[in-house]
Amino acid sequence: MAEKSSSLVIPIFKGEGYDLWQIRMKTILVAQDLWDLVETGYDAGEENQERLRLNRRKDAKALSVIQQGVHDDVVSRIAAAATAKQAWVLLRNEYQGDDKVRMVRLQGLRREFETIQMKDGEVVSDFLSKVMKLVNQQRAYGEDVADQKVVEKVLRSLLDR
Repeated sequence: MAEKSSSLVIPIFKGEGYDLWQIRMKTILVAQDLWDLVETGYDAGEENQERLRLNRRKDAKALSVIQQGVHDDVVSRIAAAATAKQAWVLLRNEYQGDDKVRMVRLQGLRREFETIQMKDGEVVSDFLSKVMKLVNQQRAYGEDVADQKVVEKVLRSLLDR
């Protein structure tokens, strides 16, 4: 079930599938010109009062979008967040882990990508789906996986038939 905000369908995160949810939410926040505030925050000590007021308003809008995108069971985890960046970091750390955990998971995904091979009797489309799932997971963890690298991997991994 999803709710609408400014005619955009906001995906609801219920505690599972964080990687895909955060990709969708980032796209929504970019489309709303809010992602920069989520990613880097803003300077609360800004001397230009007009800019500070604009940043606070945009941050509140971004925080609202994030809060709308989480199920009631999850919203309590970000209830204390005063800014969109704080909420985003709390969710990321809880559902993806801190930097060390993410690096370990990313290493595992890299290894899995490098060693994946098409199996006898496997349909090409199923194999491509597996490869793209791994690539998308790597990208969700911040890895820049070039399309050329993916194509080369697929071509090397296909069976002769």
